[in-house]
Amino acid sequence: MKKLLEDIIKFRDERGWREHDTPSALAKSIIIEAAELLENYQWDDTCPNQENVEEEIADVLIYSLAMCSDLGLDPEEIIRKKLDKNQVKYPPAK
Repeated sequence: MKKLLEDIIKFRDERGWREHDTPSALAKSIIIEAAELLENYQWDDTCPNQENVEEEIADVLIYSLAMCSDLGLDPEEIIRKKLDKNQVKYPPAK
């Protein structure tokens, strides 16, 4: 995960995009890319364009990981914390 995050930040910084990647701009970009992902399923629950679905998921993840980096968050740590919280909130059915 660390190498992937480094590659994302390097890609962004080499293009001079860092100044535009504010937390607000990244949050907006995540929502926009998520909407583009949803658009693939707008009229049909089947996946009409697998390649586009993969690209939109990648965009959401790239923006999310960039935001983690900018906010000094460890993505694995915050995901594990959320999974632990959800485990309590939504225990398995018995």
